[in-house]
Amino acid sequence: MKTRTALFSLGLMLSCAAIAVPSAHAQLFGESDEEKAARQAHEDGQDNQISQLSGRVQQLEDRVRGLTQSLSTATGTSEELAHQIQELRQKIDAQQKDFAYRLCMVSAQQLGADGNEQGLNCNAMGAGPAANALPPASGGYAPGAPLPPLGGSDQGFNNSPPPGAAQQGRPPGTLGTLPMNSGPMNGAPANNGAMNAPRAAAPAGGTAQYDRAMNMLAKAQYIEASAAFRAYADANPDDKDLSAQAIYWIGNIAYVQKNYPDATRAFAEQLKKYPDSIRSPDSMLKLGQALIAQGQTSSGCTTLAALKTKYPKAAPATLAAAAGARKAACR
Repeated sequence: MKTRTALFSLGLMLSCAAIAVPSAHAQLFGESDEEKAARQAHEDGQDNQISQLSGRVQQLEDRVRGLTQSLSTATGTSEELAHQIQELRQKIDAQQKDFAYRLCMVSAQQLGADGNEQGLNCNAMGAGPAANALPPASGGYAPGAPLPPLGGSDQGFNNSPPPGAAQQGRPPGTLGTLPMNSGPMNGAPANNGAMNAPRAAAPAGGTAQYDRAMNMLAKAQYIEASAAFRAYADANPDDKDLSAQAIYWIGNIAYVQKNYPDATRAFAEQLKKYPDSIRSPDSMLKLGQALIAQGQTSSGCTTLAALKTKYPKAAPATLAAAAGARKAACR
C-alpha cells in the first residue's frame, strides 16, 4: 500500500515538472516564432490603417485649401461685380438726368422759355455729372444757357409766318378779337411799371398745382400740360400772376402745335384779363404772329406795331422779335 502511494506521488511530481518546463523555457529564451508573427501582423495592420487615415486627412486638407481659394476668388469677383453694378447705376442715373434736362430744354426752347421759369427748373432736372460732361444738345445750346424767346432772331425755331401770307383780316385799330386803343391797354400805365411789381400770393395749394402743370410741360406732355394750366386758371382767376402765366402757356402750346386759332384766343384772353402781367408783352407778340399765320396780316401787323407803345419796357428780345416779324410779313 505504501509502495503504491509513493508511486502516485512520484508520477504527480513528474507531471508538474513537465508542465513547468515550457513556461520556464519561454521565460529563458523569449517569444516563440508564432507569437512574433502574430505581433508583427498586428503592428503591420495598425501601420496600414494609420497610413490610410493620413492619406484621407491629406485629401481633406487639400479640399479645404481648394475651397478656401475658390471662396476667396468668388469674393473678389463678387466685389468687382458690385463695383461695376454701382458704376452702371451711376451712369444710368446721370444719363436719365441728362435726358430729362435735354427734354426740358428742348421743350423750353420750343415754347420760348429759358429753362428756369417758375416750376420749369431744367437745371435741377439735369443736376449731376452728365449735365456738364456731355456735349450740348442739338441746336448749339449748352446746359444752363438761356434760350431765345419764341419768335426771336434765333435760327433754330422760326415763328414768323410765311412771307406770302394773304393781306386780309380785321381793319386797322383791332387787336385780334380785342378793341385796340391808342393808349395803354385797358388803362395800363405807359411805362409798364406794374410788370415789375411783386407777385401776389397764390391761393393755398395753387402753386403746387401750377408747378405740376409746368412739370408736364418740361416733359413735353403738351396736351396734359395745357389741360392742367386751364384748370388752374379757371380755379384761380384772382391770381394775377400764375393764372396769367397759365393762360400764356396755353397759348404758347397751341402756337407751337400750329393751332393758331386756339393760340389767338388764349393770348387775347391773357391780354384782356391780365394786361399788366409780366407775360403780356410776349402774349402780344405771339398774338400778332398767330394772326399773321392765319392770314389776318393787317390785324397782326397792327398788333405788332402797338407792342412797343403799350409795353416800352418789354424785353429787348421781345421788341426785336416784333420788329423782325413786321419786317418779314408787313408792308
